[in-house]
Amino acid sequence: AALVVRCVQAKRVREQEELTEKTSTPPVEVAFYRKYTEGMLRRYMYRSMEIGKVPSLLGDFSFRGRSSNRKGYTFEDAVIFVHDVERCLTQLNAVERELVSRIALQEYTFVEAAEMTGISVRTVMRRYSDALDRLTRIFLRLELLQMPSTR
Repeated sequence: AALVVRCVQAKRVREQEELTEKTSTPPVEVAFYRKYTEGMLRRYMYRSMEIGKVPSLLGDFSFRGRSSNRKGYTFEDAVIFVHDVERCLTQLNAVERELVSRIALQEYTFVEAAEMTGISVRTVMRRYSDALDRLTRIFLRLELLQMPSTR
């Protein structure tokens, strides 16, 4: 009975992986924005270091702020930008957040991130790309990134 349960679980895992592989091919326009998303994440890192401890600044306040991918010139712009990006990052799952944090923010290589997380390098590359695509969609939906207008 235990063998049957393990076989059924293994089959479900394989089916889920196949489904993920089929849907993980991003549309061309989303894949195009990966570098822009990585740039925004690096800017988020620098801005958050510039303004110090953001959570203590914001407290329990909830305010509507919007910032774009342009440079923030004032302290308030930086706070809003950091808050918006943090809000977007919370929509990723734990593995995606860890990979984004290791690779995009801390600038580890795929090999180093794989060693730290205990995941194969190939899986790290795939999951990181998926996380960037998902984050890109979030940025586009919230208009933190904007698609160029086609005329």
